[in-house]
Amino acid sequence: QLQASGGGLVQAGGSLRLSCAASGRAGGSNTVGWFRQAPGKEREFVAAISGSGSTYYADSGRGRFTISRDNAKNTTYLQMNLLKPEDTAVYYCATRRAPGWSGTTTGYDYWGQGTQVTVSS
Repeated sequence: QLQASGGGLVQAGGSLRLSCAASGRAGGSNTVGWFRQAPGKEREFVAAISGSGSTYYADSGRGRFTISRDNAKNTTYLQMNLLKPEDTAVYYCATRRAPGWSGTTTGYDYWGQGTQVTVSS
């Protein structure tokens, strides 16, 4: 299972740190991805981190977001700085069984329940 947390309401320019705790088959050294879905829009890729620590970012968050993981705690983090109103969405974490990484929702096998991030202007 995956448990995402850390969302909330923040003003533009502020920061939030999301956490994704993995357990069972969703845990281990699998690649972890963060996605987000705004109302009326498709779920989109935000960032991913492989088991070895390689990181990948969508253009929307590059330079503002940092993904990291603590393998001992089976937890992945998404530090989000300089937040913008357009970052408002439900953020989901996901893991994939296959090696490598993916920027598409179909590339991931396990999904958390999502955490709401709201950025006010």
